[in-house]
This record gives sequence, C-alpha cells and structure tokens, in this order.
Amino acid sequence: MSHNLACFRCGASLSALSLPLSRRDQCPECTADLHVCKMCIYFDPSVPRKCREDGAEDVTEKERPNFCDWFKPSDRAFDPNRKSESDAAKDALADLFGDD
Repeated sequence: MSHNLACFRCGASLSALSLPLSRRDQCPECTADLHVCKMCIYFDPSVPRKCREDGAEDVTEKERPNFCDWFKPSDRAFDPNRKSESDAAKDALADLFGDD
C-alpha cells in the first residue's frame, strides 16, 4: 500500500514503512519514534491536551511512543517552518560555542 507519510521531525519519506505504523517504528533518517502524538491526525497544538479526539487518553510527552488506540498517522505532520527554526537554533548554538 502506497502512502505519502513524512517524518514529523525531519521530513524524511516514510514510504518504505508499511501501515499501520508499529509502536516501535522509527524514522530511517533521524530515528525519531513514529507512533507518537505529533505524527497523528488528531494532534492539534491549539486545543487543550493537544488532541482533537475526546476519547483518547491524555499523553503528556507528545514525541514519545504510546499505546493510543486512536492513533492514525498524518501525511501533514511535518512542518518545514518548524524544522528551519530548529536548524537555525542549532546553527546559532554551534556558532556561539565554535562547534563545526
């Protein structure tokens, strides 16, 4: 089955992974866990608990693997603006401390 999923953290294609995503699946590029709130269609940072599914249990760590029965991977989980902000912050730290 073909899908257009991308890692929520780095944007790498997840097309090589089969659905449904396992709780142990990780991004092949950045090794981020994928069965996480930030990768779900119900994740919404603008609502309380950051989840639009009322029946879902509260998960406090949105980037940690969980056992949520409502989890459905989103093909819109990756936000390129958030990644560029993160990269800029890392570059600034590297410049500050002289790391290459």
